[in-house]
Amino acid sequence: MKRKSKLTMKETIVVASTLFGMFFGAGNLIFPVELGQKAGSNVWPAIIGLLITAVTIPILAVAAIGNTHSDNLYQLSSKVGPKYGKLFTAALYLTIGPFFAIPRCGSTSFTTIAEPFGISSGIWIWQLVFTFVFFAVVLFFSLRPGKITTSIGRVINPIFLTLLAVLVIVALINPGATISDIKPSPMYQEGAIFTGFITGYNTMDAIAGLAFGIVIINVVRDLGVDKDEDVAREIVKAGVFTALLMGIIYVLTAIMGAQSRGLFEIALNGGVALSQISSHYLGGLGGVVLGLTVTFACLKTAIGLVTSCGEMFVRLIPGKLNYRGWALVFTLFSLIVSNVGLTVIINCAKPVLALLYPLTITLTITALFEKFFGKSREVYMWVTIGAFIPAVFDFLKALNIEAVAELGSKIFPFFDRGLGWVVPSLIGLVIGLVLSKTKGAQNA
Repeated sequence: MKRKSKLTMKETIVVASTLFGMFFGAGNLIFPVELGQKAGSNVWPAIIGLLITAVTIPILAVAAIGNTHSDNLYQLSSKVGPKYGKLFTAALYLTIGPFFAIPRCGSTSFTTIAEPFGISSGIWIWQLVFTFVFFAVVLFFSLRPGKITTSIGRVINPIFLTLLAVLVIVALINPGATISDIKPSPMYQEGAIFTGFITGYNTMDAIAGLAFGIVIINVVRDLGVDKDEDVAREIVKAGVFTALLMGIIYVLTAIMGAQSRGLFEIALNGGVALSQISSHYLGGLGGVVLGLTVTFACLKTAIGLVTSCGEMFVRLIPGKLNYRGWALVFTLFSLIVSNVGLTVIINCAKPVLALLYPLTITLTITALFEKFFGKSREVYMWVTIGAFIPAVFDFLKALNIEAVAELGSKIFPFFDRGLGWVVPSLIGLVIGLVLSKTKGAQNA
């Protein structure tokens, strides 16, 4: 194929579609609806915060992989250090894999199905049966990796988006309440933009962008663009289309969630909220159809995650288990975790995401600008150290350890806003630049 520096419009749309398919999953629906219900009249600043961490940073994460010509997350994160690269990669894949994201697919599917079917008594038995069947299907297709997930996606995604569009339009035309009349929950009463920013962590899309970015990069390279800076630029260009579509979905579903407060109290989680809203506006049958469609979409996502995690751990821990062994372990573990319930999974993920997201954001930004500091390991390392220390405080704060939260507020600027890692990372950048120049002068 002839090499070129940019994609045609048609090719850009192909890349944008692939990006959207990679990012759009269960979390992209349940968290905007939940945000809307809780933010109430402060939904707009909350949405702005959400769009930064759930749309902008994930696309930049993919571009970062392309900009550094890395073959995978392990290669990129090893720029900080080989041992760190292995630990960081394992932590990210376990987070978007068997610890949280894969179980969340099964639990979200059951939650959206249970409401319209009216399942209430003996719910844990029904959930066990449902998730057993769900993960049996996941394992079946994960052991036979191929184009099945792509085929399902081509059928399910259009159906799902159509149903979602119908639901959103009907809900917006017949609002349960005026947004300005909805009192925000305590966490959204002040600094809603920062709460929305942290809420965006829950989608895990920035982590997914780093983990699966090579898939998008290979699409761009297969279309004839091979220079690192050109690949990164074309990904960002395609990302604009993806961002617009995802942004529109986030905005509309968040507004729908806010307006639903006139009909329902704040739901236990976004999955329950989505089911209640769909059953109210589309009736029992509509709710069931939407729930089934969400289930198939989550199946596609879960199969892709099990496959990706299995393939990565074969590389990370060679000689222990083959791909089929890892796929079996991850699927069985996910089945067990999924039965603790969607709310528990979401709450347990928050401390881990509070630790990993600052590291993900700083690695992304550092990788995008590495040519300006000569790809120096000192810069990568010290920026990461600067982000890691306050991230540990964020982790402990998310565990509701009040003493740590108070200490963090005294030590780190903007800690109360969830941005305590910003200033230390900048200090780390300065230290890294000085050490890099000193080392370069000594070598000279």
